[in-house]
Amino acid sequence: MAADRLSSLLSHLKPGATNGLAAITQKNPDDVVITLAIRTPLTKARKGGFKDTELDYMIYALLKETLAKSQIDPALIEDVCLGNVNEVKAAYMVRAAALAAGIPHTAGASSVNRFCSSGLKAVQDIANQIQLGAIDVGVALGAELMSASGDRLDRPFNEEVLRNQEAADCMQPMGQTSENVGKDFDIPREQQDRYAAESFRRAEAAQNNGWLDDEIAPIAVKVKDPKTGEVKEVTLSRDDGIRPGTTFESLSKIRPAFPQFGDKSTGGNSSQVTDGAASVLLMRRSKAIELNQPILAKFCGATVAGVPPRVMGIGPTAAIPKLLSKFQLDKNDIDIYEINEAFASMAVYCVKNLGLDHAKVNPRGGAIALGHPLGATGARQIATILSEARRTKSKILVTSMCIGTGQGMAGLFVNEQL
Repeated sequence: MAADRLSSLLSHLKPGATNGLAAITQKNPDDVVITLAIRTPLTKARKGGFKDTELDYMIYALLKETLAKSQIDPALIEDVCLGNVNEVKAAYMVRAAALAAGIPHTAGASSVNRFCSSGLKAVQDIANQIQLGAIDVGVALGAELMSASGDRLDRPFNEEVLRNQEAADCMQPMGQTSENVGKDFDIPREQQDRYAAESFRRAEAAQNNGWLDDEIAPIAVKVKDPKTGEVKEVTLSRDDGIRPGTTFESLSKIRPAFPQFGDKSTGGNSSQVTDGAASVLLMRRSKAIELNQPILAKFCGATVAGVPPRVMGIGPTAAIPKLLSKFQLDKNDIDIYEINEAFASMAVYCVKNLGLDHAKVNPRGGAIALGHPLGATGARQIATILSEARRTKSKILVTSMCIGTGQGMAGLFVNEQL
């Protein structure tokens, strides 16, 4: 038994030791598997359905849905990890929300922040604990209430830190880094608007065809009418940022959002400021079988890579090749890619630079159309890609994020609901 565990652990730590696809599609008792991946609707910050909701309630409500949909005994959950960017008290909130949702005090709770990949980082954190035998079952979340806060620095870095140019570049606003990508890599406004129009088209089709329904857990919230002050309880069940009928022509009329930095990025070809959350239930394969939990996918691993901070959006071009190399895979082995559309500039660059088939990338649209609640998107992508993989019978899946301050993160999954 001990020898089997050691062999399994070594296969996780050294995925390149065996042949690519054959290695990742093997099923071992100690595999980390996903048994549930759901998300809230994504709503416009300060205008949409979550505008009057507190972050702790959003986390609580989604954890309640996670327990209800999985039917797992809450006492079996050993740790909860939340990815979040803007809330400095996130660790307090996830602990309290977990307790209120019915997860006993015997489980731990923590928060992590790797900017836009925080949700994926939370998944990696829980998965690493399972792989090392520290826990058998855990929940990874990503949540962001952008209605309540922003991510701008409140002061410059120390003068000694600023002597390093790349350190100083970490202070550049995201809009500026998008314009840098467009300028440095010659990505014209037309290409960015055409990419954005396609993102909206795909998202609209996915919503109209009901493909998003099994991703989304309806959440009851209280909404205040800004004119009358009347408070009503409503149930949110649909993303409200998708703009039906968006076209290249309509997007091309929108004025630049960051004229002080450039003229290519606009409110139409950049990710929306959004509220939302996502939850991923992970456990050891042997435990999932013991509990008769549905195994949706195997989590193979994730990796991080750095790029220059001034062009932070190209992070996936470093993270994806690194991930594929570690698992001895070729880009064409991947059936679906979910790449964060922080800005069309970076999405266009990443697809071109990596030589990807655009049909495989964000088939349901991405953050430009759906929205980008910073800490949630890394987990939201998992709910989206697993749902799309079930629908299309796709097997090998990659999610990837660009990260502020110049990083990229990527995760590899094998769909088992074929």
